[in-house]
Amino acid sequence: MNVKFLFEGEEEIGSPSLEAFCRANKELLKADVILVSDTSMLGADLPSLTTGLRGLAYWEIEVTGPNRDLHSGHFGGAVANPINVLCRILAQITDEKGRITIPGFYDQVEEISPKEREMLSSIPFREEEYKKAIGVKELTGEEGYSTLERNSCRPSFDVCGIWGGYTGEGSKTVLPSKAYAKVSCRLVPHQDHHTISQAFCEYIRQLAPGTVTVKVTPMHGG
Repeated sequence: MNVKFLFEGEEEIGSPSLEAFCRANKELLKADVILVSDTSMLGADLPSLTTGLRGLAYWEIEVTGPNRDLHSGHFGGAVANPINVLCRILAQITDEKGRITIPGFYDQVEEISPKEREMLSSIPFREEEYKKAIGVKELTGEEGYSTLERNSCRPSFDVCGIWGGYTGEGSKTVLPSKAYAKVSCRLVPHQDHHTISQAFCEYIRQLAPGTVTVKVTPMHGG
């Protein structure tokens, strides 16, 4: 049996070199079966087979208010604070039922079949141990779905990082000029990351008030 190993070290930054390498080495990489080992197990004593992984769309958001950092004592309450505005925008991307509010986001989402839901529910999953292992008191997510369905078969939205203003030691009464966030969506079958990315960019611009300028930069997806 001829076994080929491909070690790829750029996955966390979107694998910028992988596609070109694969296209240039089709004969070298030709195979009857491809096995991806970057998957998880439900437990050390539970052999697990992963049949699919969620896709991704990733963006950076930049919100600009005044042309420089201002003193909150002189300008607070009269000039929009980019961090406050960014937080309000991000808070609107999911609703109280855990659903993503981007227009058209769920149009191509494949619903979980009754057979798949039955298979997932048969997995020996212990929610209390799950919460204890990650140090949380309660779980949350899209209404109407179990934890195992939420973290595998349903799309999600997350803020991966957020920054701006003064973050050093002590205090500084800054009304910042800019605020930033890196955000991502996990995608499910039939959701094209290009389509989702475009819809997201348009939606953020719609949510942005006239008091700030918002720039959305797609990072990578799949």
